[in-house]
Amino acid sequence: MDNADKLSKLTIILHWLVAIAMIALTAIGLYMSKTETWALYPIHKSFGVLVFFIIMLRVFWRIRNGWPEAAGDYSRLEHVLAKLVHWVLIVATIAMPVSGMIHSGASGHGFGIFGLTIVPGNHAASDPDNVTPYHAGLAEAGEFLHEAIGYLLIAAIILHIVGALKHHVLDRDATLLRMLGKSAPGK
Repeated sequence: MDNADKLSKLTIILHWLVAIAMIALTAIGLYMSKTETWALYPIHKSFGVLVFFIIMLRVFWRIRNGWPEAAGDYSRLEHVLAKLVHWVLIVATIAMPVSGMIHSGASGHGFGIFGLTIVPGNHAASDPDNVTPYHAGLAEAGEFLHEAIGYLLIAAIILHIVGALKHHVLDRDATLLRMLGKSAPGK
């Protein structure tokens, strides 16, 4: 379990797996949508579904383990901002793959994990390039949310990184060290 001086290996592993995966998937998602690189979509979807399971494990662990204690004494405003950013990160990392699956599934494009179909595509037999949505309204809502949450996630990640650097460089506390698996100096 986590404590004020050190975080558990599971906390650290789940944090970095989700962080790296979400940053990579968001960057690839932005690239795909801007360049219309359709060939990357099945890979993006597959990793998104797999990462969703890791995200859910992380959420379960966070609920069971609780939030890490602050590594120092900070103002109420700093505590509130930190909690807000952490909640946005938790909720956005859940909502991002869910909204993507809703969009892809409802739009008729389907999704799966590296060829294993979870929701089949709804392609016309006479024209496989023609896709019929299962539910156009739900597909549009999923698409809007997936994009909006993506930008919210980018902002929250930037704030999270800035906060970690502030703790490390200005406050000189153990916040970042703990997430790197190290103890506070002198402990």
